[in-house]
Amino acid sequence: MSTVVWGAIPVVLLAGLVTIDHIPGTDISLTVPYAAQGPGPTFNTLGDVDGTPVVEIEGADTDETSGNLNMTTVSVRTNMTLAQALGRWLLTDDTLIPIDQVLPPDRSEEEIQESNQQAFVSSEAAATVAAMNYLDKPTVVVVHEVVDNAPSEGKVEAKDVLVALDGKEVSQPGTVQELVQAKKPGEEVELTLRRGDEEVTETVTLGSHPDDEKLALLGITMTSEPADDISVAYNLNDVGGPSAGMIFSLAVIDKLSPGELNGGRFVAGTGTISEDGTVGPIGGISHKVAAAEEEGAELFLAPSANCAEALSADTGEMVVARVDTLDDAIEAMDAFSAGKEVRTCAK
Repeated sequence: MSTVVWGAIPVVLLAGLVTIDHIPGTDISLTVPYAAQGPGPTFNTLGDVDGTPVVEIEGADTDETSGNLNMTTVSVRTNMTLAQALGRWLLTDDTLIPIDQVLPPDRSEEEIQESNQQAFVSSEAAATVAAMNYLDKPTVVVVHEVVDNAPSEGKVEAKDVLVALDGKEVSQPGTVQELVQAKKPGEEVELTLRRGDEEVTETVTLGSHPDDEKLALLGITMTSEPADDISVAYNLNDVGGPSAGMIFSLAVIDKLSPGELNGGRFVAGTGTISEDGTVGPIGGISHKVAAAEEEGAELFLAPSANCAEALSADTGEMVVARVDTLDDAIEAMDAFSAGKEVRTCAK
């Protein structure tokens, strides 16, 4: 993450600029081309939000859990005047980054929100697959949404189960993506779908991906569900991006396996998750570490690639564990709850 350094600008000049953060005689404010990032709220994935479980599992017996397994977030402030930006920079631990890193100029706010939401849905699907793989349970691919004006529109419906693509059985969203990306725009794919109690076959002509016209586009977002009549739902609104993946996956495993992964302690963390259980880096981890420490977390699970930045925050007595895989995260919690040595970011 980049931090904007304004130390070379004389303070006297800054003081003068603060007085002209709007156009005289109008209600129009002058905003700076920067966004402020700071600690956001954390959510206990073993708990409830407004009476609804954050991770809700139906169709299977769930094990009792206790303590915390908190996902962490970053707050982002945009449309700031110079005075507001200076206030965040001088009086808080926020970092200032170029606005283009948050709101790319070639994309609308609606497109960015949709992209973040799609990333969140993909993260949920990967979390479910990774958890089911860990628990040795089979999965199916479910259509979450059909993108407006996409090649699949009118042929594929939300809640369809995607059984096969060109005759090849699929059980994970990543497999579908690989098969589609192996083709070119304009080529056809045959989809075998389970819709309710019926099996239907549809032929779709692939389009071009909006970000890269050489990539083939099917035009659906997918999630994954256990094949054994188990349903997993993630009930968090207004949260986007892929960084909750690892914690979601751990929460599913904790609820569907005996014992407590966290040992009943307060654990927090962040990191993307792949279907094979690989944990990936995320942005803004220093703010997530700060939020977790403020909330009282005892152990923080951090992707190895983010370790240096994670330790730039004030961790207090909180232990920051280094993880590369889902297994690493579980081993770190086991060791911590047993009072054994934890592989930390400091080592």
